[in-house]
Amino acid sequence: MTLLLAMLLLPQSLLAQGEWEITAESEAALEIGLQWLAENQGDQGNWESNDLGLVGMGALAFLAAGHAPGRGRYGDVVQKALDVMVNEAKPTGLLNIADPQRDLYNHGLATFVLGQAHGMTTRTDRRLNTTLDRALQLIAHTQCEDGGWDYRARRQPRGHDLSLAVMQAKALRSAMDSGLQVPPEVVDLAITSVRDHYCPRDGKRGAPEAEQQQQPGQFTYTKGGGGGTTAMAAAGVVCLQEFGQYEDWRIRKNMEVITADISQLPEAKRRDGSMPFDAYTLYYVGQALYQVSGDDWRTHYPKLRDYLVASQLRDERNPTNHGSWYDRGARGGGRVGGKPGQLYATSVACFILAIPNRYLPILQEGKIESLRQN
Repeated sequence: MTLLLAMLLLPQSLLAQGEWEITAESEAALEIGLQWLAENQGDQGNWESNDLGLVGMGALAFLAAGHAPGRGRYGDVVQKALDVMVNEAKPTGLLNIADPQRDLYNHGLATFVLGQAHGMTTRTDRRLNTTLDRALQLIAHTQCEDGGWDYRARRQPRGHDLSLAVMQAKALRSAMDSGLQVPPEVVDLAITSVRDHYCPRDGKRGAPEAEQQQQPGQFTYTKGGGGGTTAMAAAGVVCLQEFGQYEDWRIRKNMEVITADISQLPEAKRRDGSMPFDAYTLYYVGQALYQVSGDDWRTHYPKLRDYLVASQLRDERNPTNHGSWYDRGARGGGRVGGKPGQLYATSVACFILAIPNRYLPILQEGKIESLRQN
């Protein structure tokens, strides 16, 4: 029985673990957000974007809400987006048609989404399977010697930064969720790379672990300790959780960073399309809370959810904006502007609001066996 059919047989109470996770307001916000995405997809299915990662994010919003090819009101929307990614895949397996400096960003995100789609469909799609298989091979072949990845699709001694490593690591886990084989040595190196980006507050990365555990610290953008942001803290947590490293002490250190930042968020005061964090940060923060679960999820997820509900743009006379968000955090800042930013932010917001539905394979309950490292 496929994963999708198994989910359909589960009581709704098992798919959403409590009324507190989903409110009538958050359901309405999600539906209006998906409607905006559907109405703005365009005939080509790519939301007028050449970034396959953004196209993938658009598809992910619908998948997270239970829509898949052949299933749900927006199944055709998902199919069109998947077709774009499959049709634009290069013979090498690379999923990027934009600037080569975005090779592995777009590739990792698009591969992750294809893996989730593969695990949610009940019908065989040979083109999707072939594209996904080649995409995974490219990730394995371009892994750098230290376990990370470069911006360009090439193998070299050192990877560039944590954001790239996590993008590819999530793509690998997505494939595993769909029953595909991933070389264990690639996963092992990826976990090592993520751990190597942890830095204690005093900067002594080479100190014994017992000593590092006695002080605050977090994952950073570079291995030298630079770029200690909430986004990187959350991204590192998500990666370790998804590869079964549940007892890694670095997870709690980084969750302290994440939850402290959430606690300082202001409330949304008007429907200005803003987000609690910029879209990139929110994407990982929401997943980190869910993956760690427990009090972290129960205490802090409602703050993200309710902010998005309160800030969503609502103006039925203006379909250009009605139901959307912009890549603009509550305290300022964003990474993607204009129409692409609106697509990115709305996709991420819908994804965050849909997490409690647990439709995505990556969000299924239960722990996986630790992969190689402990």
